[in-house]
Amino acid sequence: MKIFTAEQIRDWDRFTISNEPVSSIQLMERASEALAGWISENCKNYRKFAVFCGNGNNGGDGFAVARILYLKGFDVDVFIKDSRSKFSEDGTVNFKKLRDFSGISIKEFKDIEQNHFDSKTIIIDALFGTGLSRNIEGEYKEIIDQLNERSNVKISVDIPSGLFTNRIFQKNATVFKADYTLSFQSWKKTFLHPETGPYAGKVIILDIDLSKEYISHTETDDFVIDDPVIENIFKPRSEFSHKGTYGKVTIAAGSYGKIGAAVLATKSALKSGAGLIFTLAPSCGYEILQTSCPEAMFIKGGENYIDHFDIEKDTVAGIGPGLGTHEVTEKGLLDFLREYHHPVVLDADALNILSKDSENLKLIPEQSVITPHPKEFERLFGSTLNSFERLKLACEKAAEFNIYIVLKDHHTQVISPDGNVFYNITGNSGLAKGGSGDILTGILSSLIAQGYSHKNACILGVWFHGKAADLAAEKYSKESMLPTDVISEFKNVFNMINKKVTNKL
Repeated sequence: MKIFTAEQIRDWDRFTISNEPVSSIQLMERASEALAGWISENCKNYRKFAVFCGNGNNGGDGFAVARILYLKGFDVDVFIKDSRSKFSEDGTVNFKKLRDFSGISIKEFKDIEQNHFDSKTIIIDALFGTGLSRNIEGEYKEIIDQLNERSNVKISVDIPSGLFTNRIFQKNATVFKADYTLSFQSWKKTFLHPETGPYAGKVIILDIDLSKEYISHTETDDFVIDDPVIENIFKPRSEFSHKGTYGKVTIAAGSYGKIGAAVLATKSALKSGAGLIFTLAPSCGYEILQTSCPEAMFIKGGENYIDHFDIEKDTVAGIGPGLGTHEVTEKGLLDFLREYHHPVVLDADALNILSKDSENLKLIPEQSVITPHPKEFERLFGSTLNSFERLKLACEKAAEFNIYIVLKDHHTQVISPDGNVFYNITGNSGLAKGGSGDILTGILSSLIAQGYSHKNACILGVWFHGKAADLAAEKYSKESMLPTDVISEFKNVFNMINKKVTNKL
């Protein structure tokens, strides 16, 4: 799914209106029907709505939603700035329709002080849409601050008021904090970053049938990894295949006291489909690895630490989990990278070793994949003010070194050397545990070995990792789920995607 800027979204509306053809007021009605439909279906235990409407088309959506919800049998109050308010052309049309219903009370913002909404009242934010270009001030700021103090369930129309579509707000800005955001047609970039995304709550994308032609011919660098993207990438296994068909992986991982990381990465590579797995680890982990991962072959890389990296050129190397940063390991890794020019997957301590000297970054083979979390990224490339700036820097570094950066976060971003960014929307906070990144290293190494391009392996890999985590969370809870539980769900994710791609019953 493509992610568009605010201006592109407005162009998308105009293109749909011009080419369907449909009038702007009809398109607003279509959007409002979708909003009210979702709300009425999912909020059956609530009987009253307080809809706060601004002067633009977002407010027009709010007026139409209020009318439709009233006709569906809900009690509705509508709040506007004051009786002198002037609305957009389409907003005015829907405001006039609203006044025909005597059962809908139209109140002013100042009246909120006399309205103590009970727990069965839902607050709907239709104050500002995607066209907002400055911080909210005055009476709108006051009303949003008051609404944020209420404990009621809150829903935003299209985007929480105060958020910008694809950039961060200024410090101390006023932003409506929604529990749910019902947005139209596609994700907004602001929903996917840690500073801004929490204001949107749970995001629901409603299809209002905007022009598909516009999607196909409009360029963007930003994408969301959704099911159609994955279905286009995934390759079912051929019945006429053998272990050599699915490649070799060498996991270089582990040190004294950290062999568990090597086990997790190895198991992950095994369970995600690679044909042959080798684990390069210190001899202190030999019995543990041979017992826990008998399907993988062991290669001795040292005694308590890996001090030499004997990795063949016909294998995909996943390097870093539990590696440690001992001086013998550091020397061994840097010597290896000076001589080895095939793409590798680098994670964890491999990145920490590289970050000790900026000159080390030049040793990363082109087309390699690195998987830093925000702190590791900072150590590698420098600090930034926020995640938007961090992403911009990641795009620059991916192009500079011709590598793929998997920037781990709540919505992990895959950044390709050509400047494309793919946001992952699977996964949950249950992955905030040691070992989760080790699993991802195994998955990515395995998928590359199976013949996926590095770009597609990253996209499929982060989605797959998150999807397995979502299934694990359902079964064990986010608090109790373990990385091994995530690996156990690989089979269910594969079954799910195979059925979709091959149309099996």
